[in-house]
Amino acid sequence: MVKHYLEFEKPLLELEREIEDLKRFSKGIPSHFNEQIKTLEEKLHRLQKEIFSNLTGWQVTQLARHVDRPKASHYVRWMFENFLELHGDRNFGDDPAILGGMAKFNGRAMTIIAHQKGADAKEMAYRNFGMPHPEGYRKALRLMKLAESFKKPILTMIDTPGAFPGVGAEERGQAEAIARNLETMVMLRTPIITVVIGEGGSGGALAIGVGDRILMLEHSIYSVISPEGCAAILWKDGEKGKEVAAESLKLTAADLSRLGVIDEIVKEPLGGAHRDPQGMAETLKGAVERHLSELEIMNEEELLSLRYEKFRRMGTFTDDGGR
Repeated sequence: MVKHYLEFEKPLLELEREIEDLKRFSKGIPSHFNEQIKTLEEKLHRLQKEIFSNLTGWQVTQLARHVDRPKASHYVRWMFENFLELHGDRNFGDDPAILGGMAKFNGRAMTIIAHQKGADAKEMAYRNFGMPHPEGYRKALRLMKLAESFKKPILTMIDTPGAFPGVGAEERGQAEAIARNLETMVMLRTPIITVVIGEGGSGGALAIGVGDRILMLEHSIYSVISPEGCAAILWKDGEKGKEVAAESLKLTAADLSRLGVIDEIVKEPLGGAHRDPQGMAETLKGAVERHLSELEIMNEEELLSLRYEKFRRMGTFTDDGGR
């Protein structure tokens, strides 16, 4: 059963507890409870469909940040073999907020670069809640160039509120590190697949997000600013205006698919990825394999040309003649 429930998930709590109690009580006993359990499970399924088919932008934001949501390290464990983590930017130090290294994916070598938020309080603090410092982005850059040198495809996984805004990060060149990554990824001569697995916040997300294919998990978000940050700027109150801001920002996977920003929405288990993490990993693995197979048959010039055109097409501009 899920460990933590969001406010809009709480109607599920009583039903799930009742089902768990019945299963525990009936273990090893003749199955006269089976019919009752089946009825409750059907009722639970209907309620889940009702709740999760009508989510607001703010509710999707809450799901994307869910404390039980699978982190990058979980997908690395379930989707890849022989993962070898690499550390450091060869300049300042290592940044635990960026997880990176080499692994085998369906028999082929691949480079992985991901934001890592942390699964519990201790790891969250260690990973700085998934907010990288400049050395994190420079570590990512080093791995990208390594992948290009050995002609290995890259998978990036985005899950960050944004780049760390502290004084030390600014002193060490946060903006330059992000800009350098953007410049490099546009011209990198190897396939890049990007997946937003949770929260994609601002330039901190985009710094590892320039891909040939951009995928989003169904209940993930991707935006230039958080709903709270937007509300604080526009309405001087980050709490009261966050729900309106979440709708206005068009930050959900469905919104971004309609706007042509992403290439595919990867379906999540009913109720969110945290309800079946391994099932989510299997679904994502299939999607990554499909897109990678399409990219691998392209030559370098075709790959670069299509990547360039992809990002040039984003956004719609109109000329009203100065009226």
